[in-house]
Amino acid sequence: MSICMRKTRFVFIVFVVLTSEVILSQESHRARPEIPNQSALEALPKDGGTNWNRLVFEQSPYLLQHAANPVDWFPWGDAAFEKARQENKPIFLSIGYATCHWCHVMEHESFEDEEVAALINAHFVAIKVDREERPDIDSIYMAACQAATGSGGWPLTAILDHQKQPFFVGTYFPKHGVQGRPGMMDLIPKIADLWENQRDDIYQAATRLTEHLKTMSLIQPGQAPTRSLVEQAVSQLSDRYDAQHGGFGQAPKFPTPHNLMLLLRHWYSSKDANTLKMVTHTLKSMRAGGVYDHIGFGLHRYSTDRHWLLPHFEKMLYDQALLVMACAETFQITSDEAFKETASEVVTYVLRDLTSSEGGFYSAEDADSEGEEGKFYVWTPDQVRQLLGDKDADWFNRHFQIVAGGNFVEQSKGIKTGESIPHLRQSWVEIAKADDKDIKLVKQRYEKIRQKLFDHREKRIHPFKDDKILTDWNGLMIAALAKSGRAFGNSDHIEASAKAAAFVWSQLSRDGKLLKRTRNGKAGLQAHLEDYAFYIWGLIELYEATGDEQYLARAIDLSALVQKEFADIERGGFFQTAHHSETLIIRQKDIYDGAIPSGNSVMALNLLRLSKMTGNQDYDKQAQSIFTAFSKSLHQYPSGHSFLLMALDFATTSTSEVVIAMGKSEQKNGAMLKALNARFMPHTVILQRTGDDDPITKLAPFTALQKAVDQRDTAYVCRNFACQAPTNDIDVMIKAIEPQAK
Repeated sequence: MSICMRKTRFVFIVFVVLTSEVILSQESHRARPEIPNQSALEALPKDGGTNWNRLVFEQSPYLLQHAANPVDWFPWGDAAFEKARQENKPIFLSIGYATCHWCHVMEHESFEDEEVAALINAHFVAIKVDREERPDIDSIYMAACQAATGSGGWPLTAILDHQKQPFFVGTYFPKHGVQGRPGMMDLIPKIADLWENQRDDIYQAATRLTEHLKTMSLIQPGQAPTRSLVEQAVSQLSDRYDAQHGGFGQAPKFPTPHNLMLLLRHWYSSKDANTLKMVTHTLKSMRAGGVYDHIGFGLHRYSTDRHWLLPHFEKMLYDQALLVMACAETFQITSDEAFKETASEVVTYVLRDLTSSEGGFYSAEDADSEGEEGKFYVWTPDQVRQLLGDKDADWFNRHFQIVAGGNFVEQSKGIKTGESIPHLRQSWVEIAKADDKDIKLVKQRYEKIRQKLFDHREKRIHPFKDDKILTDWNGLMIAALAKSGRAFGNSDHIEASAKAAAFVWSQLSRDGKLLKRTRNGKAGLQAHLEDYAFYIWGLIELYEATGDEQYLARAIDLSALVQKEFADIERGGFFQTAHHSETLIIRQKDIYDGAIPSGNSVMALNLLRLSKMTGNQDYDKQAQSIFTAFSKSLHQYPSGHSFLLMALDFATTSTSEVVIAMGKSEQKNGAMLKALNARFMPHTVILQRTGDDDPITKLAPFTALQKAVDQRDTAYVCRNFACQAPTNDIDVMIKAIEPQAK
């Protein structure tokens, strides 16, 4: 779709540029000036200065990256829009995030360029937004870009009128046009001319696009969805499944572990071997590919090819968290140590490189170092040989594909660099067979080599680390660590989860409400639905991992706040922003489960689990309102809502509530709890009862009479609204929860 200006001598097209088609400038990376310390900041004029713009006073690393640009950037706020009105200029809005490779490219080519900056400053009031801090703003203008162009991405560029309405949208623009694509030097004068001479046409176009967005956002509720949608989603995923390389579709390939988690739940109900195979094959293919960091661990953002070889190298906290969860659940089903190893390695990476001293988790690491994408991660055969010697180098280079001429194609140049991305083409079993060695010895050799390469790599210039701490992404990692801790019997994971949960509550909440972000001890920004939903998810997982009632109590309190502050009483579901939040051109309700699940999807499952844990049916009614609110979207594209379908799966199947009453001679996490934790039980909630005055009896009154029998751990199992006799026998307990269990 293009937005056309009537009565003009040319048609003004809204452009989107796909990264695979972009030809980038080869100019060198310009080093950013060092950000001044706090005392120096206090001495700066609040409107910026000759060396700094207003972004220097922000906390977002992304905004600070642009603080020394010659563009006269403003942060989003009233000051920018008031200046635009006073000077009669449109708004130049640029949205991105700190570890976005193409955001860096556009900065180096355009925003650091004096000529481009002079044009922007002359004709616009320029605003920078960190999409991770303000997903509410990003989602609106990304929706505008997708509606106008059929595609989107970051950096996101939008030109707005004084009412914040977009009349031009696109993504990346170079300084000069290439291959018929507009450059900033051509684009800005054309937009300025339209603004000056055809303002009425601009207002009409902006109003039409805004009205279209409002219509799209008014999702009408439908009939309660049925379980058949889970089957449809699995069928859609199966149709897109790459039987050769794992994953779904061709390229690019994103991890999207919640798709795998939905498939695991389908397997649990159907015992369809093909469903489980899609999960195990995909996880092992990603782990073997270049999309996984074989030297320092952790998952890169996505693969640009179908082989999982060439990634976009940034590492996002949310990808690590979701992968850990998918691997932990797959391990519970298969007992395959490969999934435990992958999850444990990812946790090692997160705790080593993405964790603050206080226990909160940083957001991401960049793809670039020294101005080049992937440079930190790639190797030549000679580099490996110099470090390891001939024998080990030959072994590593052969098995991890470190080859002469390289396999790494730097995308901005479109040519091989001569360096290689470590990846495997054989399983460890196959490698051990080829080496005629025991697999344990082969892995021990690999670990010694890996540690040497890691120690050397640590001396390289590291990619930039986005060290802001976000409530929503921390909630995901809290949930992941609690899940993996239970599945693997790893108390260190659970302790890290608990420490992070305490950090969020102490540093990112005020008067019982959550905040969005903290950095350098400065917390701020109103929390969005995702912040509450993901943190509540983490608290529920942490309660099941520890039996500590404070987590369940906090989850209950925050869920009540979500209902009060975010609920759409008229149409059901939850808005992305609270009722008292800043008024934007539309108020969105998000349901699409993309790179991360939506707040509504996670909240639906939270509410269903709380309903079973507490016996409070109001939670179930709230969850049902989410299903009906988004029923039409679910029917249109089931597999695009995989996490919401996980909630629907929970709501439409037999569920069990298990209370473990602790015996006098038993400790928490005794044999019964260990047996539960070791199994994949997606339709079961677990509560713990420790004594007569246990606070759980106030949170879940139905537990009041459920006490230990014969001073031994005792399981009370209720299934399908029918309760079984209490038992001290683990096998009896499991059979009551899973009648089909052997």
